[in-house]
Amino acid sequence: MSRVAAHGQLGGLQMNGSGKGLSEDWLSLIIGIVIFVLSLGLLVDRDLLGWELATDEPDWCTIGMPDAPVNLGFQTEKNHVRPVWPGGPGDPQMQLHLDLQVTDLEGAAQDAVALGATLPEFQPQEDVRVLLDPAGHPFCLYL
Repeated sequence: MSRVAAHGQLGGLQMNGSGKGLSEDWLSLIIGIVIFVLSLGLLVDRDLLGWELATDEPDWCTIGMPDAPVNLGFQTEKNHVRPVWPGGPGDPQMQLHLDLQVTDLEGAAQDAVALGATLPEFQPQEDVRVLLDPAGHPFCLYL
């Protein structure tokens, strides 16, 4: 039995051959999210998670979540425009962000800053820290 069939759902899509959602016949069992960056040199998201580097090329790298069919990819984009957070009218907007659950909010935020992230002055919630990676992508640490 495939990993998808064993779990029954992937991202809310029914995967059991019921005719709803994606077919197991062509799904490769890996779901990836790709983040565009100007340079692969400073990737706080990659280093903060501590996942194994699966692909390492000049303009592309991926890390894989241990024991899960999920990877996170980083691809260079020469025309990447750093998003602004919090955004205002006419600002380049973020298109997605990572939410990372932690057990020690302040300690995890300090680790992220030590890896090159920045902590914006504006923080929308007490139990969440929004940080920006060097390319300007917001990510959240939360309890």
